[in-house]
Amino acid sequence: MKVTRLAIPEIILFEPRVFGDDRGFFFESFRKSTFDETIGGVYAFVQDNHSRSHRGVLRGLHYQLPPHPQGKLVRSVVGDILDVAIDIRRSSPTFGKWVAEVLSADNKRQLWIPPGFAHGFIALSDAVEVLYKTTDYHAPECERIIAWNDVDLAVDWRIALSDIQLSSKDAVAPKFRNADLFE
Repeated sequence: MKVTRLAIPEIILFEPRVFGDDRGFFFESFRKSTFDETIGGVYAFVQDNHSRSHRGVLRGLHYQLPPHPQGKLVRSVVGDILDVAIDIRRSSPTFGKWVAEVLSADNKRQLWIPPGFAHGFIALSDAVEVLYKTTDYHAPECERIIAWNDVDLAVDWRIALSDIQLSSKDAVAPKFRNADLFE
């Protein structure tokens, strides 16, 4: 498995070795020893989530505050997404910065987003199914959202703004400067 630290080094891209022939393909989608070695063995996954979306659906920017912060290991098993992580740790040298990667059923890449980051993705293809592992359970009382279109963050979602579809909750998310963040 190829491991790449992105411009924000805590965000890690995992790219599996894929073995394919005329019958199809095989790859390891997760190896605990590689994951633990890469991130220092600090986290264990407790929940798997699966979502389905269609082109233009934007989910995010979501995160959970302590005492139930979540790290996420995200991949797309159907279609293509642009996956975005934003550093929301006030004490971090990359505070307010973001990185994005295209994750797809074809490239089979996964993105590790540790606690202390807001996460979102947009469906770039007609149908998308996303699987992600989390390091803590969903805790509604700790759940927070940041506006996907905040000008201070200036995320390039790589899709026409008129094509973006949001949940009612995501549509009224607070701006970055007004959000509850990590210290």
